[in-house]
Amino acid sequence: MNVRYGDSMKRSQVLWFPLVVSLFVASCDNSNEAVTTIPPEPEIVLSTASAAMGSVEFVRYEIARSGAPVYIDNLETLNFALAEGQFSAPSSANAVVTLAVGNINAQIGAIAIDGQTWLTNPITGEWAEAPSGYEFDPSTLFDPELGWRPLLADGLSDVVWIGEETRNSEPRYHVQAVADEDRVAVILAGLIRKQPVDLDMWIDPETGYVREAELSTEYQGQISDWYIEFSEFDVPIEIEAPDIEG
Repeated sequence: MNVRYGDSMKRSQVLWFPLVVSLFVASCDNSNEAVTTIPPEPEIVLSTASAAMGSVEFVRYEIARSGAPVYIDNLETLNFALAEGQFSAPSSANAVVTLAVGNINAQIGAIAIDGQTWLTNPITGEWAEAPSGYEFDPSTLFDPELGWRPLLADGLSDVVWIGEETRNSEPRYHVQAVADEDRVAVILAGLIRKQPVDLDMWIDPETGYVREAELSTEYQGQISDWYIEFSEFDVPIEIEAPDIEG
């Protein structure tokens, strides 16, 4: 239906315009900066998210696994359960890693810098270089050539726009897609073998940051479920190599 705006509508617009301007100015006076929402269109959201995740300087992360075991050592004795830590650009990360060793849970510290990783002894707490075959490297999560940026830019297919949702009392854009097998291992910090997976992401509609993600992986017919969460973006953290001499 075509609608024509007559003289009365024009007069109404003239009368309302000063009020709209005054309300806009008042709202700006009550906040330090304007809030811009990303248009709720999947292509724009993913493009913005790719740029945002590729420019992260600092962030806190959590990676949790449930279901079938995932081992981080060649002997398949250290079953990964949870990692909580921080990332500092360009390639540094720390973590507290919770592992299941048989029926016993243990925690170790981990520091990864430029591809080199150190771990704490779960008994003595002393630092040492990670043994050969150790698979967990969170420093790759935000690598601009390997991590979230290229995944969001060109590593997704069969994208489905779920819509706007509320998570932890905050608005989110929910997007589903199939993640390319060459990218999945990186966003799980090297914990899984290459495989395409169905990926759910909850994206901040103002910043474009991926705040949460869920996926499931398969190995030898068994399913592992994963939950990833990012928070405290751009809160500075300094990560240094441990002193293994002292």
